[in-house]
Amino acid sequence: MPALKLVVFDCDGVMFDSKESNRVYYNQLLARFGHPEMDEAELDYVHAHNVMDSVRHIFRNHAAELEEVHRYRRGLDSTPFLEHMKIEPDLIPFLQWLRPARRTAISTNRTTTMPEIMRMHALEPLFDKVVTAFDVERPKPDPMALEVILGSFGLSVEEAVYIGDTMVDREHTAAIGMRLIAFKNPALPAEFHVNSFTAVRSLPIFG
Repeated sequence: MPALKLVVFDCDGVMFDSKESNRVYYNQLLARFGHPEMDEAELDYVHAHNVMDSVRHIFRNHAAELEEVHRYRRGLDSTPFLEHMKIEPDLIPFLQWLRPARRTAISTNRTTTMPEIMRMHALEPLFDKVVTAFDVERPKPDPMALEVILGSFGLSVEEAVYIGDTMVDREHTAAIGMRLIAFKNPALPAEFHVNSFTAVRSLPIFG
């Protein structure tokens, strides 16, 4: 197996505990149109999917409202919702440990909010590539974002690993044959399982 040269991160649930942010944001959309809050299954769905699919899912019984919902959400200031996101406490030390020996990238189903998240937490210098759901024709779980990332560095799939936390991430990596580190999800099928970035450092692939 070639040496590990690239670590790709999911954003929500990996770099950040963002469930509360997602809860507040999508419940705001529902409340604006007079609908009840999400249940836990819906929260799990929006945690893993891009905004277009998430809105379509939680408004699946109100399809006639979708165009107006998207018009409303595009006018919302994202900052109050992003402030509910909690960065993993050992993320930045881990990124600093990885670099410059290894490349770092993000493949996320977030869209327009990702640049602001990077800015708010001063993460821009710590990542070589960020691919969002808006940057590819087919977002996760399709492997296109991973193909774009690998191609930009001229690396093979064997030289990379992905850190994710949902079945969307497992499907994302399995479609291209990339190894997966399951983050805080022991039930997720993966090559490795960890509960922190500090624990990632001790995995044999980093030897």
